[in-house]
Amino acid sequence: MTTLHTLAATQLAVNSDVTGELDKVLGILAWLVTAAGVAGLMIVGSRMALALKSGEFEEHLSQFLTVLGACVIGAAAGPIVGFVL
Repeated sequence: MTTLHTLAATQLAVNSDVTGELDKVLGILAWLVTAAGVAGLMIVGSRMALALKSGEFEEHLSQFLTVLGACVIGAAAGPIVGFVL
C-alpha cells in the first residue's frame, strides 16, 4: 500500500514552475475582475443618476444585481481554483 501511495504522490506532484506561473496569471485575472466589477458598478450608478436627474424612472435594479452577481462569481473563482490546486 505504501508503494501505491508513493507512486500516486509522485504522479500528482505539480512542478513549482507551473504553479508559480499559474499563481501569477490568477493574480492578474483577480485584479482585472475587481477592476471590471468596480467599473460596472460605476457605470450602472451613473446611469441611475442620469435617469433620476432627467426624470425617467427606469428599472436599473436588474442591471445592478447582474453586476453584483458577476462580482460574486469572480470573487469566488479564485478561492475555488486555489482549493482545487
